[in-house]
Amino acid sequence: MADEAPKTENGAAPAQAPQVQMRVLGQFIRDLSFENALATKGVEGEVKPEINVEVSLDAKKRPADHQYEIISKYKVTSKNAGTGQPLFLLEMEYGGIFHIENVPEDQLHPFLMIECPRMIFPFVRRIVSDVTRDGGFPPLNLDTVDFLVLYRQEVARRAQTAKAEKPAS
Repeated sequence: MADEAPKTENGAAPAQAPQVQMRVLGQFIRDLSFENALATKGVEGEVKPEINVEVSLDAKKRPADHQYEIISKYKVTSKNAGTGQPLFLLEMEYGGIFHIENVPEDQLHPFLMIECPRMIFPFVRRIVSDVTRDGGFPPLNLDTVDFLVLYRQEVARRAQTAKAEKPAS
């Protein structure tokens, strides 16, 4: 006997939820700054770089139907571990324009803040690598950013802030 599709109580096949559609319509560097402190001030002694990467995200609806703009902001600082002297500072805002359909409203914000930055991250990694290399340093290959963890941390931070601001009863 052949496998049959599941049926509802009235014998009809259940309606399938429409499949999520996501397309990257465009990507761009909104802002990019690279400062090579090592070249301008010099560093004495042995150089042991310490790298710190900060990531933040912003999303907004565009005027066109189903279009959203996601901006990921990266701040990469490198300091000499021994002296604390800055070696370089890279700041970049990288954007993507997305066409997204069939995402339930209650899941749209996490989708925008997790899946969209995940799609454009390889391009960010490449730009950071090229800029640090062209700036006179070994190419910096960013570790993969876990946007799900980043999203959960931001939700927890906002909940904590809201709890702290709520007056005691």
